[in-house]
Amino acid sequence: MLRLYRVILPVKDIDQAVSFYSKVLGEDGMRVSPGRHYFDLGGTILACYDPKADGDSLGAGWLLHENQYVYIATTALEKIYKTLKTMDGQFITSEIETMPWGETLFYARDPFGNPICFVDERTIFMGK
Repeated sequence: MLRLYRVILPVKDIDQAVSFYSKVLGEDGMRVSPGRHYFDLGGTILACYDPKADGDSLGAGWLLHENQYVYIATTALEKIYKTLKTMDGQFITSEIETMPWGETLFYARDPFGNPICFVDERTIFMGK
């Protein structure tokens, strides 16, 4: 059996990332190194990673596509949307909408430009 257990999300400031994701996700997560902070999202870890804070090289840098979203299922879609709205709404890139495949969701970006999507857990589509 295979299982996705961790997704690494690049950030340029680990403390800013922790502040943002703690507020949006409603949980504190756990610092595991100077440049890594883990949030357990139902058994899959969202790992915010600041290579400089960990003393690592940036290498070639991060090469994320603008549509390379991290999708997060939630039972509190409206609450997360409102939380992001209170943060000047600068992070929200779409309204809550229902997609043709049935998911109810909205798109956003974190303070580092990483594309994230929040999906109503009752509507997630797994391709079946």
